[in-house]
Amino acid sequence: MSFTPVSTLKVGIDFGEGPLAVGRLAIRERILYFEYERSFIRRGLEISPLRLPLQPGLKRLDAGPFDGLPGVFNDSLPDGWGRLLFDRALRTRGLTPAQASPLDRLAHVGIGGMGALTYEPATDTDPASEEIDLDWLAGQALEVLEGQADEVIGELLALNGSSAGARPKAMIGYDAKTGAMTHGQSPLPEGFEPWLVKFPNTQDGNDAGAIEYVYALMARAAGIEMTQTQLFPARSGAGFYATRRFDRIGRRRLHAHTASGLLHADHRMPSLDYEDLIALTLRLTRDVREAVKMFRLAVFNVLAHNRDDHAKNFTWLMDEAGHWSLSPAYDLTFSSGPGGEQTTMVKGEGRAPGETHLLALATEAGLAPHAAQAIIDQTREALGQWTRLAKAHGVSASRVKLIAERLRRAT
Repeated sequence: MSFTPVSTLKVGIDFGEGPLAVGRLAIRERILYFEYERSFIRRGLEISPLRLPLQPGLKRLDAGPFDGLPGVFNDSLPDGWGRLLFDRALRTRGLTPAQASPLDRLAHVGIGGMGALTYEPATDTDPASEEIDLDWLAGQALEVLEGQADEVIGELLALNGSSAGARPKAMIGYDAKTGAMTHGQSPLPEGFEPWLVKFPNTQDGNDAGAIEYVYALMARAAGIEMTQTQLFPARSGAGFYATRRFDRIGRRRLHAHTASGLLHADHRMPSLDYEDLIALTLRLTRDVREAVKMFRLAVFNVLAHNRDDHAKNFTWLMDEAGHWSLSPAYDLTFSSGPGGEQTTMVKGEGRAPGETHLLALATEAGLAPHAAQAIIDQTREALGQWTRLAKAHGVSASRVKLIAERLRRAT
């Protein structure tokens, strides 16, 4: 990775037919500025209607929770694993992370980030090898987390894209018919689709991928929309969890915006209620069916003990016509939130949300009590498959028992 500080970035949006000019970001004396292109304002595409509405003129950006970036651009940046890689790459060049401005980080994302936004000029990235060996990548990721393996930082960085989250991951191209894999950031060969593969971190057991895979199976049974998922085999452990990216449909790209970015909510701090997310869904999509999808997700997260349901784990997608929809669900797994509580509250309850709180929440989504109860019952039935599915997919006996006990308490 080369590093040349940038003072101005051209922001574009590419729905698959080439980028449209959105505007310009600039930094002067550590203060960030943004201005929309007039041609983009005339198109009427609101990429961030709440925090960066389409308005002419130069905007001096407040510091806010994202080092001065509007949330829509902060959503393009990796956090957790991706940020660690970028910072380590800087240190190998004798630089400190503090020397990289938010614009420098966006320049690294360039044209290959999640969603449809693009940033130019883009920082050159060390090319990753075309051959993908998941076991080798998992091993190198663990060495990086332990402070070693600086020599492979560039390759891991090239494979990471701008994915968020704490666990190591790689963007790959995957051909489901042949099982072949390739580097996922370059234009993909015919028959390949963009997928994301997760690897265990130093705190995970080697069955973390299997747990998330079983959760995806249960979520589908509960009526939640998911993209394709697979459990890729591993030489050690139960396998690597993988999912097809929801921001790409063939050669089309969709604009992606998280609750964190839309509301300027710091995902590291509990600050939201599912009431807020249902209201936001209705505001963006104007479709009560999308609000019902959010209610289903709330029910699953509460009953499945997925308590790390922070503001970056909810995304909305916008197409080239400006139509918004709730993205397929992701990052569904057994987890604990801060202090063991639900990160996103349910009608003000975070410590022990239950059926009473969920039924009260249902009215926000326009659901009658009997319809809400049917969703809760369907979710309970789906979660009842945990022990059978977990054993079938290689989850350790101790984790099968622990999670089964927690699910019984929640449901």
